[in-house]
Amino acid sequence: MAAVVEVEVGGGAAGERELDEVDMSDLSPEEQWRVEHARMHAKHRGHEAMHAEMVLILIATLVVAQLLLVQWKQRHPRSYNMVTLFQMWVVPLYFTVKLHWWRFLVIWIFFSAVTAFVTFRATRKPLVQTTPRLVYKWFLLIYKISYATGIVGYLAVMFTLFGLNLLFKIKPEDAMDFGISLLFYGLYYGVLERDFAEMCADYMASTIGFYSESGMPTKHLSDSVCAVCGQQIFVDVSEEGIIENTYRLSCNHVFHEFCIRGWCIVGKKQTCPYCKEKVDLKRMFSNPWERPHVMYGQLLDWLRYLVAWQPVIIGLVQGINYILGLE
Repeated sequence: MAAVVEVEVGGGAAGERELDEVDMSDLSPEEQWRVEHARMHAKHRGHEAMHAEMVLILIATLVVAQLLLVQWKQRHPRSYNMVTLFQMWVVPLYFTVKLHWWRFLVIWIFFSAVTAFVTFRATRKPLVQTTPRLVYKWFLLIYKISYATGIVGYLAVMFTLFGLNLLFKIKPEDAMDFGISLLFYGLYYGVLERDFAEMCADYMASTIGFYSESGMPTKHLSDSVCAVCGQQIFVDVSEEGIIENTYRLSCNHVFHEFCIRGWCIVGKKQTCPYCKEKVDLKRMFSNPWERPHVMYGQLLDWLRYLVAWQPVIIGLVQGINYILGLE
């Protein structure tokens, strides 16, 4: 391998020919990687101007794409959200099948099947009374699982970087793969479930019929009825519930704890389901340990661009480079 490295450093056509003559079958995986790395450097040596042009194309494409996406989102938010959701749902499936990630494929199929059933229930008219709670239970469950999975993955990556994996006699590459995989699962399904939850929340909000698009309620809401699920409230606001408590918003409308949390956190709705008054999240989440869930949701919103649109933009850049003959 010392000879290989010397050839790569020396450069020139002779060095590139000698690299091509190396027998890869006699080398270890690490040595094979070093030879491939040397071959890549030898192949692209002297193409600095071409590489600079490719970088400029990448930067220009990223800027233009970002401006177009922002304008699209502002002018046509519904179509933007639908296309983004479709891409987030389908693009990872392509790489999963191509790279034979069967474990991810099994989880993806299970999640898609249950989510399709829940979405079907949420879009039916008339809406069954038990559907809102079913929708929020499912998406809140996925939200909590993705949150916990992402945290465990992040901790695994940090422990590996600090070398704590050696205490358990785990190889660094295995520990890092484990952490990155969990982090990917948590972030991907966290982003995906929030978009599906928002779509279902929009359908149910219009179907329940307590308010219209103009913001005016279309029918009277009883003080003992939850505006999210339409079912009776049996626990007083001042009482401690066995399963769930009752929340009163600043507008004095009351809701089941599970319903209003799902409405605000999972469905990303920060207005009262009945009168559309702004919801005070800090007042609603008195437990400080629950506030990071809101921050995590904002993080998922930011990552949506990377998950849904980044592969498309990179593919567009590669297409432009191919048309211009750049490699």
